[in-house]
Amino acid sequence: MVLQRMEGLGHEQVVFCHDRDSGLKAIIAIHDTTLGPALGGCRMWPYPSEEEAIVDALRLARGMTYKNAAMGLNFGGGKSVIIGNPRTDKSEVLFRAFGQFVESLSGRYITAEDVGTTAEDMAFIAMETSHVVGLPGRSGDPSPATAFGVFCGIKACLAEVHGDETLQGRRVAIQGLGHVGHHLARLLREAGAELVVTDIDPERAGRAAREFGAEVVPPEAVYDVECDVFAPCALGAILNDDTIPRLRCRIVAGSANNQLAEPRHAAELERRGILYAPDYVINGGGVINVAEERAPGGYDRERAFAKVATIYDKVRAVLHIARKEGITTAEAADRLAERRLAEIGRLRRLHLPAR
Repeated sequence: MVLQRMEGLGHEQVVFCHDRDSGLKAIIAIHDTTLGPALGGCRMWPYPSEEEAIVDALRLARGMTYKNAAMGLNFGGGKSVIIGNPRTDKSEVLFRAFGQFVESLSGRYITAEDVGTTAEDMAFIAMETSHVVGLPGRSGDPSPATAFGVFCGIKACLAEVHGDETLQGRRVAIQGLGHVGHHLARLLREAGAELVVTDIDPERAGRAAREFGAEVVPPEAVYDVECDVFAPCALGAILNDDTIPRLRCRIVAGSANNQLAEPRHAAELERRGILYAPDYVINGGGVINVAEERAPGGYDRERAFAKVATIYDKVRAVLHIARKEGITTAEAADRLAERRLAEIGRLRRLHLPAR
C-alpha cells in the first residue's frame, strides 16, 4: 500500500522511525531531490491512525517539492510527522531520538518547525544533527515570515480582482489564529482591513478581538461570512463540496496547506468567480526564511524578508499563467513549479574534483 502510494505521487523514500524508550513514532517522507536536499518541517499531531499519518506525510512532502520549486529555492521536498499530542507528549529525549533518525539520512532531509512543533523543539533535534533549520538565535519561528508572505499574496490578489491592492476598508475573514493567523491578523489590521475571525480555541479568538477589534464568529460560521478575502490559516481540505457553495468572497488566500479537498475544487472556485491563491505559493514565506540559514554568511533577517516580499510577484506570475493558458490558478502554480523542476533536471552534471 505504501509503495503504491509512493509510486503514484512520485516519492523517492519513506523512513519509519521508532524508539521504544522515548515513545517516538515518526515518518519521514522524501518526495523529490532534483533541486537539492529535501527541506520540510516536522509536524507533531495525534493522528487517529498510522494510515492517516502516512498519507499526511506523503501529501505534505510532495507539496514541499512544489513549494520549494515555486519559491526558487535549491531544495527538494520532504516532510516528517511525529505521531503524538504536542500538548502532552513532547520531551527532550523524543526530539533527540528523532534527530538521530534525521542524521542517519546524511543530509538527504533537512527538518524544521511545523504544526505542533517549535523552534525550541528544533534546538533539541540540533543536539543530534546539523540537518535542521529554524533554530533559536538564527531564523527562529517562521510564522512571522509565513504571515508576511500571505499578506503580500493577498495584496497581489486584490490588485488582480480590483485593480487596487489597498486593504483599507477591505473585509477579511481569517480561519485559524495560531502563530501564522495571529501575525497575519496584525498585518492586515495595521493596513486598515476589517477582520472577522474564528478559531477552535476561544482564547485565541478573544485575543484577536481585544488586540485588533476583530468580529468573532463560531468556527462553522466562517464560511458564510460576507467578505473580500477568506484566509484559511488552519488545517487543510477545507475547500470542498460542502463549504465552497457557502463562500461569499471574491478571493481565497491563506496559509493553510492542502486547502483543496480535491483538485477539481479549483475549477469549482473559478466557476463561482472566486480567485484562489494556490496555498504552496502564497504560504512559502516560512520556507524562504528558514532556507536563509543555509545561505553564505548565515541568516540575515532583512535579506530573508526581502525575498519573502517577492511572493507578491510570484502570485502575480501564477495568475498571469492562468489567464494566458486558460487554466485554473492551481494548475498554473503546478506548471510554474514543474517547469523549474524539468529545467534543472535536464541540467548536465559535471564531475568536480573533491575540494
